[in-house]
Amino acid sequence: MQNAKEQVIFLVGPTASGKSEIAVLVAEKIPAEIISCDSMCVYREMDIGTSKPSIELQRRVPHHLIDILMPDEEFNVAMFKKKAEILIKEIHTRGKTPLFVGGSGLYMKVLLDGIFEEEKKSNNLPEEIKEGIREKDTNYLYQELKKVDPEAANVIHPKDKRRVIRALKVYYNLGMPISKLKKGTRGISDKYEVRIFGLRRNRESLYERINRRVDEMFDRGLVDEVKRINKRYNLSKTAKEALGYKEILKYLDGQISLDEAKRRIKVNTRHFAKRQMTWFKKDSRIEWIEIEDNEGPESVADRICRMIKYGV
Repeated sequence: MQNAKEQVIFLVGPTASGKSEIAVLVAEKIPAEIISCDSMCVYREMDIGTSKPSIELQRRVPHHLIDILMPDEEFNVAMFKKKAEILIKEIHTRGKTPLFVGGSGLYMKVLLDGIFEEEKKSNNLPEEIKEGIREKDTNYLYQELKKVDPEAANVIHPKDKRRVIRALKVYYNLGMPISKLKKGTRGISDKYEVRIFGLRRNRESLYERINRRVDEMFDRGLVDEVKRINKRYNLSKTAKEALGYKEILKYLDGQISLDEAKRRIKVNTRHFAKRQMTWFKKDSRIEWIEIEDNEGPESVADRICRMIKYGV
């Protein structure tokens, strides 16, 4: 008889859905260690704007991939995948379950399904392809892609210049079509028993929670945090994408008022939550947990734990 696969659990959902507190309650019961599945929580000093789990929550259960980089350092999905795979093995050796918590659908997908490494430093493109890039001749580039990788061309829009160029670069630098390389990618989904639980609230409730969170961020000193970080660091491209930071920077530059900055953060966060749900809805592996307006985190955590325990 084959040994049962070790388990890896994901708790996902849009921002402000209540993941952090529910995750700690679940982790205490299983037991588990939490791995952040978020591109912004990796940054030290960016605490308020990234809505990291509180120090109290982090003390109750071990948390990983939080505060591991400075704001001027880059972070990407390939780095996340590499670090996450190491953590999974370490947590299993301690007899606990890895519990990934966050709202990044891309990070989750790459960890589960894999990516391939590109030889970005190579530049083996034929001169005519380089010329097509310089001249921005997307139609010519697309016709060339149809010749070398018709399968990729079939799923890439003829006017999507960025993806067309990327597919051509992969072909000429690696000597293999991107469509074939993608089929050869491997993630953790075939190595472990994976359960993915998604938190879902009705839109009005979620938007109310987002608005309340933004107000609390300002009360806790978001403006001072952004001012301090901007003064000390040349923010990396990744860090600049954090919700709230670019709006506050515009306020500090005198481009908008403080009230307008707050309004924009609320609007942009609601739009971000909508994009997150659109992404997650495409993944049929997610088991959705519908949270009632008056339901507390303990009740939600108990429901998830029962599903894990009884395999339902």
